[in-house]
Amino acid sequence: MAVSSPAVTVIMPVLNEESHLEASVQSILDQGYVGELEIILALGPSHDKTNEVAAELANRVPTLRFIDNPRGLTTIGLNAAIQIAKHDYIVRVDAHSELAPGYIADGIKILLEVGADQLGGIMDAKGKSSFQKAVAWAYKSRFGIGGASYHVGGEAGEAESAYLGIFKKSALDRVSGYDESIIRGEDWDLAQRIKKTGGLVWFSPELRVTYWPRGRFSNLVKQFYSTGIWRGDLTHRDLGGASKRYFAPPALVVALVAGLIWLAFGRILGILPLAGYSAAILALAVTARGLSLKSRVALAIVLPTMHLSWGVGFIKGFIGGAGTTIDKGRLSGKAAGK
Repeated sequence: MAVSSPAVTVIMPVLNEESHLEASVQSILDQGYVGELEIILALGPSHDKTNEVAAELANRVPTLRFIDNPRGLTTIGLNAAIQIAKHDYIVRVDAHSELAPGYIADGIKILLEVGADQLGGIMDAKGKSSFQKAVAWAYKSRFGIGGASYHVGGEAGEAESAYLGIFKKSALDRVSGYDESIIRGEDWDLAQRIKKTGGLVWFSPELRVTYWPRGRFSNLVKQFYSTGIWRGDLTHRDLGGASKRYFAPPALVVALVAGLIWLAFGRILGILPLAGYSAAILALAVTARGLSLKSRVALAIVLPTMHLSWGVGFIKGFIGGAGTTIDKGRLSGKAAGK
């Protein structure tokens, strides 16, 4: 076996992903990676046919095995998979994502070349329905969920965090894996802890993973509210390590509420925050490239949903902590991508 193609373990937390699991696993098998490869699925208590799909996959893919993750929490499932992984290099894949051709081989090569402990590429959001296409557009826009490199691209180099990730197992062992008390934002937290031990977190734009975002309004609200709560909590814990862009949505929420209060007291200028924001959203929806008319209309709903759900959640999490907040949109068969 060539040194450039060391044995790799792919780990995947799975919960209510009946619609996406087979395609996600197939994207791993289609890599054609020449080194030894094992796949470990951490199966949560799904309410759809996810576990039946996993069992069928295990029957026809000798290198695939699965373990139970009774609580269904991502960090717990990931740590359990890491613990039994046979190999020194770990690739994380989520069940609603699909690896681009050559992702594993190229990623391992870059990891070894730059001496990184954690490596990530671009989260290439895509959609099928008009609504999901609008959500995908927002993911990849600086006006959607910010300007992180793994969303909008950029030059290769040291990174704040990494999407999913390719790791040296030794780095994961060094920081005791994922923090199981964190339910959302675990990638960011892990990256910060790796960097604090002198490890290198690297971004490479040539690596791409297709991500299928939420395709239902209610699930999008639940996702971004819970994500905002956890981002607020994590920001409070490590204020110095937080990006300034995290404060834009909560600042928007405060400005809108303050303006409406002013308006209620007869101050006509109180309408300005809402009017300005509405005009900006309309302009983005009208000028968004690559979207149909239906998706442009959906975008005018999607952007405020993301911004305000995340912003309200951030304020709650920053002030009161996240506690055991979970993304309720993942607890039924109407999970990601539906």
